Amino acid sequence: MDVNHITAEPDPDTAVAAYTSQLARLDAPPALPGDAELGPALPEAADLPAVRVSAAGAAPAAEGVVIYVHGGGFEHRTPKVINLVAHRFSRAVGRPVLSVHYRLAPDHPYPAPLEDVLTVYRTALDQGVPAERIVLLGESSGAALVLSALLAIRDSDTPLPAGAVTFSAMTDMTVSSPSVDADPPHDAVERAMLTDLIGRYLGGARADEAPQSPLHGSLEGLPPLLMAVGGAEALRDDTLRFAESADAAGSTVEVDVYDAMPHVFHLLTIDEDDPTGGKVLERTGAWIASRIRGAGSA
Repeated sequence: MDVNHITAEPDPDTAVAAYTSQLARLDAPPALPGDAELGPALPEAADLPAVRVSAAGAAPAAEGVVIYVHGGGFEHRTPKVINLVAHRFSRAVGRPVLSVHYRLAPDHPYPAPLEDVLTVYRTALDQGVPAERIVLLGESSGAALVLSALLAIRDSDTPLPAGAVTFSAMTDMTVSSPSVDADPPHDAVERAMLTDLIGRYLGGARADEAPQSPLHGSLEGLPPLLMAVGGAEALRDDTLRFAESADAAGSTVEVDVYDAMPHVFHLLTIDEDDPTGGKVLERTGAWIASRIRGAGSA
């Protein structure tokens, strides 16, 4: 397992201050750039629970897509922020991003959100997007859904995607990672919050079983993974423990630890001039693009 430690720019203190400022602006995020195109996720799928976001110059969906699963503790969705993040990654990868608007807990507990992610993935396949040209991307609770989806896909007759990217992943619904109790100074995530959100999401399903709690499943046979996490976030060990277990099971995993950064630090990508956000986009965009091109050209 490769673990890369990445230093925030221009320095960790400045990057954390920029992150804090960014969070304060999420209720009124920047406008979506004029080159952004929003529309139905896929042709002939008007009822699909997803929105397509494309930056200028993005290739047609048949040449590859990123399926993006947002965070929000399984319960919240902020479309303007989601569209901005999707636009940034569409531009970085040169492909459309399909943002999954899955049903939200507690009104729609597990397995409803996971079913929606799987529906979007399988519909993309049915409409001619090759599995080897699809990468899944998820953040926080959305990363849990991405990893759960990979386990469900692997155990079905459906082909696996080219890879998956997670940011600040929630992987263990028993909330057993030591970092949860480390009380990081700039991280809003803590045990009581996680326990409440997870309880409402699971709706009676077990916290120590997969696929709903991805760490507790067999992690053999997964596609390549890039797992990014802040070095100072409560869910750091959720990523590290999952990566270690997947690596031990023979899956290919790369871990990017962004030193000193808190939970969902990748939201710095919303600011087009933020150097840490730019680094996240450059690194992640290159990884996704290489998976789509590499598999497609084999």
